[in-house]
Amino acid sequence: MKILIIFNREPYDNTDVTWNGLRLADKLIDGGCEVRLFLMNDAVDLAREVCRPPEGYDQDLSGMLKTLIGRGVSVKVCGTCMARCGIYKNHPYFDGAEKSTMQELSDWVIDSDKVMTF
Repeated sequence: MKILIIFNREPYDNTDVTWNGLRLADKLIDGGCEVRLFLMNDAVDLAREVCRPPEGYDQDLSGMLKTLIGRGVSVKVCGTCMARCGIYKNHPYFDGAEKSTMQELSDWVIDSDKVMTF
């Protein structure tokens, strides 16, 4: 089964929404699913090297994303959002996070069995 998870929120927004989405992705892989992630809006910060947990937060969300990439998860980042969104605008992205387009997101949506947003 192909699962697409779309992230929209700033990684460290005083909630655990992004953390829970990443945890779910990990469990879906464990269950044999093909998982793909698309980052847009402020979620693009998740794939930037400069993004670090704030003091007192016990999870490294970018580290979790890197682990998922290492497990074979495809990660695409909205190209327009890369320059427009996030608190770390114009900072570089780490390997495994591929610049993408709305057309590629559309293609992934059509090609997925399930689509979820966080």
